[in-house]
Amino acid sequence: MRIRALALVPTLAVASLSSVPVAAVCPGGAAPTKVEFTGMPAPATADDKADIYTRATLRMTCADGQTTAVPLSYHQIFATTDRVGDAVVGGLFTAAGAPLTDRDGQLASDSPDGTSLMQIAGLTVPGAAGHPLALVTQFEFRELPPNDGSSTGSFWSKLPATVGLTLLDQDPASGRLTAKHYGAIDFSAVHGGWIHCGATLSRWNTHIGSEEYEPDAKVHGGGAKAAGSDDKTDIASFSRYYFGDPAAANPYHYGLLPEITVAADGTARVVKHAAAGRYAREMQIMAADDRTAISGDDGKNTGLFMFVADQARDLSAGTLYAAKLTPADAADGDRFNLQWVRLGHASDAEIKAIVDRGIRFSDLFDVAETDPNDPSFTKVLTYNGTEWLRLKSSTAFDVAQAAAFLETRRYAALLGATTEFSKMEYIAYNPTDKRFYITISRVEAGMVDTQGAIRLPPNDGGMVFEMATAEGQQDTRGTAIDSAYVGVSLAPIPELTGGWLGKDKLDAEGNGCSQDRICGPDNIVYADAIRTLFIGEDTTRRNNNYLWAFNIDTRKLARILSVPMAAEVTGLTLAPDYNGHAYLMANFQHPGDESIKAYQGSDKAEVVGKIDAKWGDRKKAAIGYIGTAEGALPALQ
Repeated sequence: MRIRALALVPTLAVASLSSVPVAAVCPGGAAPTKVEFTGMPAPATADDKADIYTRATLRMTCADGQTTAVPLSYHQIFATTDRVGDAVVGGLFTAAGAPLTDRDGQLASDSPDGTSLMQIAGLTVPGAAGHPLALVTQFEFRELPPNDGSSTGSFWSKLPATVGLTLLDQDPASGRLTAKHYGAIDFSAVHGGWIHCGATLSRWNTHIGSEEYEPDAKVHGGGAKAAGSDDKTDIASFSRYYFGDPAAANPYHYGLLPEITVAADGTARVVKHAAAGRYAREMQIMAADDRTAISGDDGKNTGLFMFVADQARDLSAGTLYAAKLTPADAADGDRFNLQWVRLGHASDAEIKAIVDRGIRFSDLFDVAETDPNDPSFTKVLTYNGTEWLRLKSSTAFDVAQAAAFLETRRYAALLGATTEFSKMEYIAYNPTDKRFYITISRVEAGMVDTQGAIRLPPNDGGMVFEMATAEGQQDTRGTAIDSAYVGVSLAPIPELTGGWLGKDKLDAEGNGCSQDRICGPDNIVYADAIRTLFIGEDTTRRNNNYLWAFNIDTRKLARILSVPMAAEVTGLTLAPDYNGHAYLMANFQHPGDESIKAYQGSDKAEVVGKIDAKWGDRKKAAIGYIGTAEGALPALQ
């Protein structure tokens, strides 16, 4: 699809905003009639390429034509390896609660991700002079190896993940946030934390997290890795560091859905929901009924999943579905109709009981890595590679239910659901239009082959799909789906199709994507009050990643944040009105990753030096928010 080029510094115009209170902006305290973001150029200096910053502007227009332009600023609350009191931000621990250490002290993650800024009724923050707030921050992994004299290479998935709870002081006048207390949330009762990626704040004020890239239970149980498997996790290393025993971890304890509740006394409680299924969940978001959840499945040859809870605001039991796509136009078109394959119904307790009895992959499936020439086997292609599967039978437990909730993607493929997606990341929800937005960081693998339903041109710049919903839908067996928010179609947003230059095509500095189109969309969040999508990037096809604002009505795009070279934008979330202030939270991960190997600029050595100096030899990564120079943004109701 041909996409028109966008201006270098585009402007985002937003429709009428009668619900947006902005104190002292318009006469009589009235809300502005228009709000727009004016974007900023791409980074040009070594300092900018090594930093996180914004030079974008928020412009508000009143009914009488009066305008106010407010320059935006990025406020860093802290960075990984910083100390809040005696606690190390992003610090890693064993199952017994002992810090993991190397020659430099406590090991800390360099990859903050999913974030929830929370108001907790009755919360008291010692030492706070203003309003108390809580911040839950997931730390996905640690990229750098421990400094122990022997470890080398990437340590992705080799160490336990962690989630931190920060108690904050919010200045009543400016909204500026100050960390007063930090501590790691204890996951030992749920067997530890695994690759915590994206997150959302539920409408019932809990942090809904993720455990991405579930370890392959077949391989961990002694089976062969299938041809084409995308699984690169190292659960044995994780288990050695966390439990002290490389064989102790059970893969069926990971790839689940963590939910964290923060109490008024500043403590946190975590549960892992198995009823929502087990797969490489990037994140989950709920529709307005607080029952219907859509989740992305990261990696190559993955699926799209829907969970409909039995009860609103209770994720402990429900029905799980997988999407089946059919082309809405020509077979090689980019618009699709959706049907939903019912995988099964379960509760957390039912799946826990199956796992506790010692279930193994070999209890669920007969499997072959080459064609067994037996029609009772079904060939599937998933994230776990090409396999021939046959469901087993048992009188001891419901094998179909166990397969649906413990081997969700494999079972979905076995039943005919579509497992052709690639790099499916964050999902956002638009409650006014009842639509979901789904990011695809790279269009590759099963999305670009000549098999199945999805046959798109390759695009390493990715794309954003829009999913319309409807009520009164039936699953593929003709049974009614108990939700008014069932996805019925997928279509790309043309302006949010990645600006990939093409295979082996690079600009003078080694960028494989245009500076003025999105590339590798990953994080996405929707602000209904201003009809705006915020999109954060994760790509190696461009040297610096950006955060963009896109208005769904005017179709205009603005670059509003740049992060250090080779880092990705993470932790994107919007808190629209906390005591009259709004926060667009944004973090970044692993600055200077692989010493910015793709960069071809003449100042490469200078950029690497500045990243190492500013970000603690790449051990530091920032957690913070976009606001004004004084503090927070004006509230959006």
